[in-house]
Amino acid sequence: MSITTSIEAGQVGFDPARLARIDEHFAGYVDAGRLAGWQAVVTRRGEIAHSSTYGLRDREAGAPVEPDTLWRIYSMTKPITSVAAMMLWEEGRFELTDEVGRWLPEFADMRVYSKGSTLKPYTVPAIEPIRIWHLLTHTAGLTYGFMQTSVVDGLYRAAGYDLYPPAEVDLAEACRVFGELPLLFQPGTAWGYSVATDVLGRLIEVVSGQSLDTFLTERILRPLGMADTRWHVDGTDAERLAALYVPDPASGRAVRHDALGALAYEKPVLLSGGGGLISSAADYHRFTQLLLRGGELDGTRLLGPRTVRFMTRNHLPGGQDLGTLSTGGFAETNLDGVGFGLGFAVVDDPVPSRVPSSVGEYYWGGVASTAFWVDPVEEITAMFFTQLMPSSTWPLRPQLRQLVYSALVD
Repeated sequence: MSITTSIEAGQVGFDPARLARIDEHFAGYVDAGRLAGWQAVVTRRGEIAHSSTYGLRDREAGAPVEPDTLWRIYSMTKPITSVAAMMLWEEGRFELTDEVGRWLPEFADMRVYSKGSTLKPYTVPAIEPIRIWHLLTHTAGLTYGFMQTSVVDGLYRAAGYDLYPPAEVDLAEACRVFGELPLLFQPGTAWGYSVATDVLGRLIEVVSGQSLDTFLTERILRPLGMADTRWHVDGTDAERLAALYVPDPASGRAVRHDALGALAYEKPVLLSGGGGLISSAADYHRFTQLLLRGGELDGTRLLGPRTVRFMTRNHLPGGQDLGTLSTGGFAETNLDGVGFGLGFAVVDDPVPSRVPSSVGEYYWGGVASTAFWVDPVEEITAMFFTQLMPSSTWPLRPQLRQLVYSALVD
């Protein structure tokens, strides 16, 4: 499925010439060799005001980015998994304050890192159990091995969990390992980007009695018509997948990374609710429209509107922001004035970040430099897709916001 402009930009309050700056600006990244190619989509009031592509999805093959190109969305999987969990919550299957150990015993009686090295860490008992809302808000004390900021993420790497899990490890086994490792901090006291959404995916499996891929397909992807969203590519669809790139340390030019890129062609053993999906702009557009419309799209309702509003408020303790509570690791994003809800970063005050947005806007992105946001005040959604790791390489996300909001003139 491809995606095209559905309305003249001026009819929904955008200056077309100003929107064209998006293409001009990001074309410069491709022309300089810093990106291979990209796709951008901006909507307002449910209409697609701007849809553009530039460059190559596979530079070495000379294949252009097309409207139906497939992209590894990595952590843009997290909001989909969070919606899935909240669908079960709406059914009364659990409460947000429930202890995760009730369903996943490996997370009962956790210990917390206090001091020491990866060879000899000293831990203390967790004062507070990990609760479901901790998973949704990344305040559980879990971490990622690739963060490179603490002794605890060093322990994850030592256990084999870096950007990808060890081969042949499934989600249940990964969660067993995570439960044996110490927490980075006492649950509910800080914010640390982590495998929490993978654990949430396992919780969905246990509570629903279905594998995560089956649950997402039957309850979200198929009802929304997201036929392009999947865990791997094969057959003729493999030709639509954008190649994966990393920056050359010396020149900054995008260099193909076949070792990591090849993993998308294999059916994964571990179904990562935190970063495992591949999708298209058209599919993710439908997901963002579901959110903007309060949980309903084209007669299909997945969540109640009050649930969506509840998910997209700041749930951090005391209403603090990520600039205060974050344990680090986000060089590409200023987190001042940004809280975190149930699966999304949430803008409480756009001024500290020095980037225009609306109070109540919510968003997230993926490690290959993809990004999206939903602005319920201005009724805007925006998406940007490319395939460059890591996402901290270039300031694509704040620049996209500058360009979109400066084009809004009504």
